[in-house]
This record gives sequence, structure tokens and C-alpha cells, in this order.
Amino acid sequence: MTPEIENAFAAIRDLYGSESIVRVEEMLEAKTQQRHPLQKGAKWVMPGISQQPWHDPYGHPELSPVVHALESQHASIKAELETAWKARRNAFSDYEHYLTRQQDWQALYLFRKGALVEESADTVPTAFKVLKEHAVDTEKICPLLECHFSTLLPGAAIAPHCDLWNFSINLHLAVDIPEGCGITVAGETRSWEEGKCLLFDYSFEHEAWNRGSRPRTCLLVDLWHPDTTVPERAALVALITEIRTLMGEA
Repeated sequence: MTPEIENAFAAIRDLYGSESIVRVEEMLEAKTQQRHPLQKGAKWVMPGISQQPWHDPYGHPELSPVVHALESQHASIKAELETAWKARRNAFSDYEHYLTRQQDWQALYLFRKGALVEESADTVPTAFKVLKEHAVDTEKICPLLECHFSTLLPGAAIAPHCDLWNFSINLHLAVDIPEGCGITVAGETRSWEEGKCLLFDYSFEHEAWNRGSRPRTCLLVDLWHPDTTVPERAALVALITEIRTLMGEA
């Protein structure tokens, strides 16, 4: 705990109450972390978050407006994505996962490093507008992470891994899905249904693949896990931002 983190935590307690961020503080004590065996690769596991790998996209009142907004605009989102893929390929880049960099996994970012990527407003205006109005302006997006179009080229595979923590949750809008694609989370395999969303806790081990003959694209949005509270989110942003600064990643 640095003085910066201690001061931030003290301010949050003063505002929301002495018990408001107890779970965040418990997370920092490794001995108290209770985790599912398939979360073993996650860096941070905050106690009290449901140990549920797959979630009903419509089952959380906080998140369902984002799901409905994305699904209702799927046709426009897909058309704009196809245009961008053909005419603006320079807007896409190799995806830089914290484990590796993959040339067969292409990304077009809409939100990154705590802010909207304004250039994407011209490239994919419908997705940008929905994201801004329903996830960013409402503070449902986790500002520590991102939103991007995730395109797996034919033959690409994402190796089994756990992401860094359990206090955010990953929403996938299936934008363009060929045959031969799938995703496994905590041992359960599902397929994307074009125009529909999947929602899962990516602190559980997961993998994905495209064994089809054309690219597979989903729009990925990193949202706050609905089991977290407003003061906890403030504390987590302060904590992770300070850690990244100390590591030279800010």
C-alpha cells in the first residue's frame, strides 16, 4: 500500500462509510482470497463476487440496457464493420494481449486507456454511439480496460488462460460469425449467435477459436461486474492505476 493508495482509500471511506471497501482490502491479502480452481491464473480475485463463469446477458438490470442497445443496432454495426475491414484496414492492429501479441487476432478499439478512441467515431459510428451513451456515459464500462472489435482470422486460436481479475465482466456482441467458431469458459463450450450477446466472467479459464473460412468478429466490452459497488469501483480504479504507474504502464 503506497501513500497514494492509502489516501485514496481513506477518502472513499470518508465518503461512503468505513465498511464500504472492505472486500477490496481483503483482496489485497492473498491469504483471504477464496477462488475456484479454474480461476487459479487470475491475479486478483475479490471476495464476494459470484463464482459463476457464464451469465445471462439479460439477467442483470444494470447491464441489460447495454445488451439490448447493442443487439438492436447489430445490422448497422455489422455493415459499418464490414466497410471498415475492407476500406480502413489500417485502423485495425494486432491484438496485444497481456500474454502475447497475435497477428491473427485483429482489434479495432473504441475505448482504451480510460477514454473513448475518438477516431473510431468516424470508422464505426453506430457502435461508438451505443458504447458512449449506454456504457461510458452511464459508467458501466470498466475504465481500467477497453472495448474493441475482436477479429479472429481463419485458423486463429486463443490459448486457454485466465484474465487478470474478477471484478469486471466481458460482454461479446456477435457481429459476424462464420461456421466453425467457438468459445469455452470453465470447461463449458458455447457458440456465438450472430446479433446476440454472450456474457462471462473471464477470470475463469477460457479459450476461443476460428476454424472457419473467413474472419470471426465480436464487439467486446469490459463492464464492471454487477456484484461490485460504486465505492469499490472507485477504490479499484485508484489501486490499479497506482500499480500501473509504479510499473511504468500508465
